[in-house]
Amino acid sequence: MWNRLPSDLLANIFSFLSPDSLARAKTACRYWRNCANSYPLSTAASMVRHHQAWFVALPTRSRGLCCYLHNPNNDKWHVLSLTFQPHPTRPIALIGSLILSRPTDSTTLQLAISNPFTKEFRSLPMLKIARTNPAVGVVILGPAQHGPSLHFRVYVAGGMSEAPRGAATYEPTMEVYDSEDDAWRIVGSVPVEFAVRLTVWTPNESVYSKGVLYWMTSARAYSIMGFEIRSNKWQELSVHMADKLEFATLAQLNGRLTLVGGTSGGDACVWELDERHAWCLKEKMPVELTRRILGGKASWATTKCVRGDGAICLYRDLASGMAVWREVGERGRWEWFWVEGFCSIKGKRVQNLPIKGVLIHPNLAPSCAFSKQR
Repeated sequence: MWNRLPSDLLANIFSFLSPDSLARAKTACRYWRNCANSYPLSTAASMVRHHQAWFVALPTRSRGLCCYLHNPNNDKWHVLSLTFQPHPTRPIALIGSLILSRPTDSTTLQLAISNPFTKEFRSLPMLKIARTNPAVGVVILGPAQHGPSLHFRVYVAGGMSEAPRGAATYEPTMEVYDSEDDAWRIVGSVPVEFAVRLTVWTPNESVYSKGVLYWMTSARAYSIMGFEIRSNKWQELSVHMADKLEFATLAQLNGRLTLVGGTSGGDACVWELDERHAWCLKEKMPVELTRRILGGKASWATTKCVRGDGAICLYRDLASGMAVWREVGERGRWEWFWVEGFCSIKGKRVQNLPIKGVLIHPNLAPSCAFSKQR
């Protein structure tokens, strides 16, 4: 009976499987494998609805080509080889189930996309202007016109560029990569004072909300740089308790710009930006989880935060464990959970490492994003 089901119906059934169960199903026969690979977008969309995102931890220093995965379906850690990549990379953003990254061993920005689960990797074309340490943001526009992939744009602003006589200068321009064109183009200017702050004080992570790309400055006191895409205008937003936060990260919940941060000796909190551009308290981390993630310390300074579809995760390193605030059920209810860190595999102790994490819904189908000509 199963081999007589129409492929679209079988693909819909597959969409309810977790990624590890889908991987096993694809090994059953050629028809099932071809069916799962033929409907990647519907499968990926349902995975977001029915399954929790996986935590992917990439070492921030060159420790070999591998990463560490936490599967929330069975609460287990795994080691995944990244030898298909030409060099170690640092994640910048997610594009659906793909990771946008940059090399860890190069100062000049060179972006690439990869899928660690299908072992696919592709470098994007070089930028129009060679830049060091610019701000990077991603906007997903929808399904691609041709093939089962996503249409997206990557925005790069500021950074240091080469000046006459071998000097370096802050680059006051923005350029954008369009996945449909597979090319970069310069789209506008960046005020010099913004270019400086985007280069010196801004991590690469961005959030897109209601037509605006936002970046958080990493210097205390914190502030937010915003770029309105339609008008090509820059803006600055204040940050709640900007001079008291020891860590601060931007996220998006239900379409609203969201702030996650923690104060010395205080709580980690989640705030939302309302229609009046005022920050409103949304959630506080439970006291017990605060104690566990701080590990007896009084400072949040080494805490990192990653957000994904339906989840926000706070962590410090590979072994220390994570506090996860995620959506449960279908009524918009959120709860806190604790995830133990990765300390051993098959009884063998694993060295603790500084990491950069992403929350991703694994997609096991090949993507046409890797087939473009360079």
